[in-house]
Amino acid sequence: MEKTSQKQIHLAKRPTGMPDNDTFGFKDAPVPEPKDGEVLVRTLYLSVDPYMRGRMQDTESYVEPFPLNEVIHGGVVGEIVQSNSTDFKRGDTIVGMLGWQEYSAVPAKAVRKIDPDTAPITTALGVLGMPGLTAYFGLLHIGQPQEGETVVVSGAAGAVGSIVGQIAKIKGARVVGIAGSDEKLQYLKQIGFDETINYKTDNVGQALKKACPNGVDVYFDNVGGEISDEVYSLLNKFARVPICGAISSYNKAGEDLGPRVQTKLIKSSALMKGFVVGDYSDRFEEGTRALGTWVKNGSLKYEETIVEGFDNIPEAFLGLFKGSNLGKQLVKVADPLYAKA
Repeated sequence: MEKTSQKQIHLAKRPTGMPDNDTFGFKDAPVPEPKDGEVLVRTLYLSVDPYMRGRMQDTESYVEPFPLNEVIHGGVVGEIVQSNSTDFKRGDTIVGMLGWQEYSAVPAKAVRKIDPDTAPITTALGVLGMPGLTAYFGLLHIGQPQEGETVVVSGAAGAVGSIVGQIAKIKGARVVGIAGSDEKLQYLKQIGFDETINYKTDNVGQALKKACPNGVDVYFDNVGGEISDEVYSLLNKFARVPICGAISSYNKAGEDLGPRVQTKLIKSSALMKGFVVGDYSDRFEEGTRALGTWVKNGSLKYEETIVEGFDNIPEAFLGLFKGSNLGKQLVKVADPLYAKA
């Protein structure tokens, strides 16, 4: 490898409200030299995810905030271009939580080898990665859908929501998806959703009552806000509500105020439980195996929106909050030098 310099993206300032281009700082840096026990990874694909918005705030959460003026980190699929570890060789394809940069030198234990012959390498950041595992454990461990029950999914055309709906169908449930464009609703129908609602053009409350005449047994909540307020009114006795995200409020400058949910939960004896995928880290092998089987036999389909070019990473990230992506949002940074595509 002859390249000696690389691009990096740092957190330049903490955003108030919606991030913008000033939130991100581009810098040039030397390509690092791996130490003993380390590998040098060339970034091929990079993941942008809504949870990263929370890490841009200097507030206490389930994960540390991004430091100012340092490289932002997220999911990366890359190839080993230099190895000082017996666990990897040049050309191996890996996945790990690495920096928004073209090259990373990290301990070998910080990355995991993936097999390009099993599935496209991008799936390690999507259906067979964090989003797929989030859908799997959130729905099956908390939601526990039963055959014939009604499952409602908000953010249904996203990387997590689209998988949630399909797993619910595999389990025999009736599935209603909420998304923000006719194109996304058409896609949801194609992958098996029974009913769809466009929250931008439909009266969500009325549409939900029509789509869920027997109420809601499981609500997988990716968005929070007014959409979720409408769903809570339809919860059946002993309904389950996995709380995965609240993207509608991530860029609000003040408090996200709305109707109180306690009375509705009491009346329905419903369970509402927040979670992060790391809660199930000791069961990731189980989840990956199940997801892989469903993908292989065709019962679980996935979509990816891929933006090309390192310089377009901020644009891809900001697009998450505009609903620009269908399925998993990725950025293609480079073609492999040695590994299979």
